[in-house]
Amino acid sequence: MRPKVALSFAALFAVATLTSPAVAQTPKKGGILNFAVVAEPPTTDCHATTTFAMVHPVAPQYSTLLQFTGPHDNQKIEGDLAESWDVSKDGLTYTFKLRRGVKFHDGSDFTSEDIKATYERIKDPVEGVISARKAQHQDIASIETPDPYTVIFKLSQVNMSMLLHFASPFNCVYSAAKLKQNPKYPETEVMGTGAFKFVEYVKGATWTAERFKDYFLKDRPYLDGYKAIFVRGNVVVNGLRGGQYDAEFRGRTPQERDQLVAAMKDGVTVQEGPWVTNILLTFNVEKKPFDDIRVRQALTLAIDRWGGGEALGKVSLIKGVSGAFRPGASWSLSTAELEKLPGFGRDINKSREEAKRLLKEAGHPNLKVKLVNRTIDQPFTPAGIYAVDQWKRIGVETEHSQVETKLWYDAMNNGTFDVVVQNISDFADDPTSQFNTLLSTKVSGIAYSRHTDTKLDDMFALQSKTVDPAERMKIVNDFERYALTQAYNIPLLWYQRIVVNNKKVKGWDLPPSHFVNQNLVNVWLDQ
Repeated sequence: MRPKVALSFAALFAVATLTSPAVAQTPKKGGILNFAVVAEPPTTDCHATTTFAMVHPVAPQYSTLLQFTGPHDNQKIEGDLAESWDVSKDGLTYTFKLRRGVKFHDGSDFTSEDIKATYERIKDPVEGVISARKAQHQDIASIETPDPYTVIFKLSQVNMSMLLHFASPFNCVYSAAKLKQNPKYPETEVMGTGAFKFVEYVKGATWTAERFKDYFLKDRPYLDGYKAIFVRGNVVVNGLRGGQYDAEFRGRTPQERDQLVAAMKDGVTVQEGPWVTNILLTFNVEKKPFDDIRVRQALTLAIDRWGGGEALGKVSLIKGVSGAFRPGASWSLSTAELEKLPGFGRDINKSREEAKRLLKEAGHPNLKVKLVNRTIDQPFTPAGIYAVDQWKRIGVETEHSQVETKLWYDAMNNGTFDVVVQNISDFADDPTSQFNTLLSTKVSGIAYSRHTDTKLDDMFALQSKTVDPAERMKIVNDFERYALTQAYNIPLLWYQRIVVNNKKVKGWDLPPSHFVNQNLVNVWLDQ
């Protein structure tokens, strides 16, 4: 058994931090952290969603088995509810030793049965329960609980991404007893073992939580509590300047960063780096003519990504050109390889002529499209506007419909769209995590394109169990080429993360994902 294993991902992440604390300070206790969230959670069930709108207000009330910690350029996996763990030599058995004395917010004791019930719910959700990451956990063959503080996962095959999934911020640990009473309790009751305890949710306004006095780290959290304030993205700058809130953890545009620095000078801290998130345009292949590859390819060929990245990068959160992984990620196709694929060529005039030819050949030279988007200003609105403009240049007429987050999820789940603006967005650069969005409806709970192409599923399963790094890389690259060519989902541009907070907010480091480092356990206020 090895104590508190930590895996470093420094090689995967690079960061340019404009300003950050240079000298360690002794944390102060007390105070309420007020932070903005630019969308409301569509559900409070961690397992059912893929959005920061849930993570930021809800996740601090829960714990996970493992967790990501550390700054952007030195992310590590450490224990949260797990004290230590061991992986068998054949990679098929994961044994976790759990913390003792952990309490749920209702006063009940945490045991290995809660881990078992949580992961069984993720892997095999009962009818009516949505598991967005069901596909990533199918290699779990059984879960054993030999005693209250030991849990053993046995896999049916090697999964090279399994530790990443055990650290997923979406794998909130729920009470086995409450799940037995009501498998859907997390949808209506927020009750975990996290550092903060739920107080109140006022829809359209605020989410408040207070310090959990029986939290298992006795010296934390430092904060007395927090208030998440739901706002439109375009008011964040004024709110930070006026002191209505101290932080916004998702990200700001370059223009907004410059405005805040000019106005508040050394009253803010700025952290910046590449983001494991993109804008993805997803076609509903159950609706004609989007079942036709010629139509899908025409719509990706019409988009000038290279010119768009340069222009949108100055005014929005998106600027990087890449495929299924963020630019520069170790898994990414090279730029030369990417440029050979539909929609990524440098000669946009040539690409658009080919797009028009394909639409005419498919019998849709005057195509009309309904594009469903979120009401989040950055970067969904500029991304949607850009797509509409690009498609207009090949004669496509687009209705751009922006809806609230819940209605956006409803549209994706119910298939009431032609094309939807969504994301590849996860907590780490990893094919098993990021390919989930691109899979078929047979294996993925978030396969919003609704395609049934099992070739992608087969390559997905193969790469996950391939131990040899070079061989796995080849499979991953083949998957990406095939996915981008079939164009069920087409990447638009990738995000650049810029977070500007009041300088009194301490103990928070910029990770490459806006899903991790959000339990607020180590955050404190210098006031």
